[in-house]
Amino acid sequence: MAENETTPRKHKLIEYANGPSLEEINGTVEVPKGKGFLKTLFMYSGPGALVAVGYMDPGNWSTSITGGQNFQYLLMSVILMSSLIAMLLQYMAAKLGIVSQMDLAQAIRARTSKALGVVLWLLTELAIMATDIAEVIGAAIALYLLFHIPLMIAVFVTVLDVLLLLLLTKIGFRKIEAIVVCLILVILLVFVYQVALSDPNWGGVFAGLIPRAETFSSAKSIGGHSPLTGALGIIGATVMPHNLYLHSAISQTRKIDHSDAEDVARTVRFASWDSNIQLTAAFFVNALLLIMGVAVFKNGAVQDPSFFGLFQALSNTATLSNGLLISVARSGILSTLFAVALLASGQNATITGTLTGQVIMEGFVHLRMPLWLRRLVTRVISVIPVLICVMMTSGKSAIDEHTALNTLMNNSQVFLAFALPFSMLPLLMMTDSAVEMGQRFKNSLWVKVLGWISVIGLTYLNLIGLPGQIEGFFGAGATKQELLLADNIAYILIVIVLALLIWTVYELYRGNKKFATKMTAATN
Repeated sequence: MAENETTPRKHKLIEYANGPSLEEINGTVEVPKGKGFLKTLFMYSGPGALVAVGYMDPGNWSTSITGGQNFQYLLMSVILMSSLIAMLLQYMAAKLGIVSQMDLAQAIRARTSKALGVVLWLLTELAIMATDIAEVIGAAIALYLLFHIPLMIAVFVTVLDVLLLLLLTKIGFRKIEAIVVCLILVILLVFVYQVALSDPNWGGVFAGLIPRAETFSSAKSIGGHSPLTGALGIIGATVMPHNLYLHSAISQTRKIDHSDAEDVARTVRFASWDSNIQLTAAFFVNALLLIMGVAVFKNGAVQDPSFFGLFQALSNTATLSNGLLISVARSGILSTLFAVALLASGQNATITGTLTGQVIMEGFVHLRMPLWLRRLVTRVISVIPVLICVMMTSGKSAIDEHTALNTLMNNSQVFLAFALPFSMLPLLMMTDSAVEMGQRFKNSLWVKVLGWISVIGLTYLNLIGLPGQIEGFFGAGATKQELLLADNIAYILIVIVLALLIWTVYELYRGNKKFATKMTAATN
């Protein structure tokens, strides 16, 4: 018997998992008590950085820069509103994890049926793979631009980032947080430098922060894009469903005494500070990207909005609008820094995407696999459409290949419109509930009101933007029949989304009632 006790348990590649969220790192980070505000904040800081990465991944870049090129500073207000909504949603996600000791996927699964759990798991997996496609494209292009690796080979090389993940799993979660923060700083400093050189119209920048009627107008169109489609693109690339699952899990990495309500409240407070500071940095990155689109390039000068076109434009003095910028561009430093920031963005998203995949797999279907295998499977699946796109355009002109990759990246974001309501709505319902959160930690009235406005508004915008997104699959030269087909597909998908939402809300409401009854019976 003693011999058996000392024999290490063999881990299978896929195991049953129904324990704490991300069990290997749950509650592993010690935090000080009785220390000053800044020292305490430093020890709680980190999870917010991993979340903020999702708000500045390669999928955000094209929408923000193109929005600036086409509409000047008009869409600055959209970036600001998206960031404020993100802060509200991430606050609720972190609070759910800290107070209930369950991540969002676990909390939903505990209140719903197995069938709905599987459906929501598959839906969220599609959203993660959609963001991974953007990461593959961004990383492959960065490798091509920096090291002149042929694009086909560069796509395969992105699979090797699983080796980076293997290394990171050995160094501890606190060091992973530090690496992510460093990469965010690289991205931020690159764009601060480039925008500072461009000397933008700061009066126009601040005026753009105020929403106007034309911000969501579909009347004026430039290059096939209206302010409405630009705004929807920014919103879709900014508020992502997987970030809510991730934050509800990694907010539990700090060691908490759950029997002490004050310790729980302190953790919620500092998690909110951490999240808001990091998301403010993400707002500045996205704002700087839009300002680049306005101030760095001459209006309408860049015809190729892909990463290739932006890289070339930063070294082409004919496209730049500032004398100092032109002199620096001749050295090639602007374009090189752009590619470095793109590579850093892709690697950051690699870490967070893998952790999120593990969270939803454990939470919804109670299965666990090693992080390296999880990453390998997701990345190989995501690589396939990129490879097909590269092969199909290999015999065409460079601009056709670039446009096709850019279109694939934008079209992949359509799955985010499906998945977002299924993370936002349950999150709001559960954090509104005293059954889940207790009277002290349930949402206050102003959080509840703003939360419902945000959830209903984002769901509405995602759904009304769906026909345009589906039309994008048929390209710029789509026929009337193809556009009609796209609209019909979109309307069918909207009906499916609404039906699934009704199913989800019904099961959550019923599950919460059962849980409340059990609690009442237990206390009596």
